[in-house]
Amino acid sequence: MMAGRTAIRGALAAFFVAGTVAKADAANAFRQLKGREITAKFAGQEFTDEVHFAEVFKRDGSLSAISMGKRKTGKWRVVGDELCRSHEGDEQRCYQVWVAGTKVQLRQPGISVTEDGVLQKPAARN
Repeated sequence: MMAGRTAIRGALAAFFVAGTVAKADAANAFRQLKGREITAKFAGQEFTDEVHFAEVFKRDGSLSAISMGKRKTGKWRVVGDELCRSHEGDEQRCYQVWVAGTKVQLRQPGISVTEDGVLQKPAARN
């Protein structure tokens, strides 16, 4: 009888752990944002990897960026379900926006490299 209870307790514990892991994986799963969600999420926010770059997506469609110590300006807008941005002197590039919790990935269809970062209130920078 005691062995049966131990087996049941072990099975319940395994079930609980598996359920917790599944919930954590679901919470960390990336999902693609639609156009309106992109605008709502990015307007007035800073996209940064917290080390190499930071871009402030101003509500008026302008963009101010600092990358590897160099400052740039540009423009941003949402076209369909993609975030499009251009920095001074560069052509416009458009990205799918994928989020998981606070993590954000900018993905270009057909290109395996992503731009990873977080969205936050703009930080004061010198």
